[in-house]
Amino acid sequence: MAAIKMSSNNIFITGYAKLPTGITAQELYTVVAIGLLINRENGTIVDLDCTLVTSTAKRFVRENLVGRKITNYDEIECIFNERYYGCAKKALLFALKICNEKFNEVKAN
Repeated sequence: MAAIKMSSNNIFITGYAKLPTGITAQELYTVVAIGLLINRENGTIVDLDCTLVTSTAKRFVRENLVGRKITNYDEIECIFNERYYGCAKKALLFALKICNEKFNEVKAN
């Protein structure tokens, strides 16, 4: 993976949500965590990482979020509802919603 150029205009925001019992990720992590590097000015997701177990799941999340605006949570939710059928979907969406709320707080202050 290519290195992301850090900019003073980028901020780092995290979100966490409890995973459902009985899935591999829950056995390893208990919660799903997502960390987003976001452009402070326009809300664009520049990079991210998450605690999903498989590299395919992590790549799916990255490819569907990088370049999108965290402020367009409804669009993000729609994409995941249409395309992501993993057991962690509800937790992942909740963690992203928390990131959206945190970003809105940063922008308000």
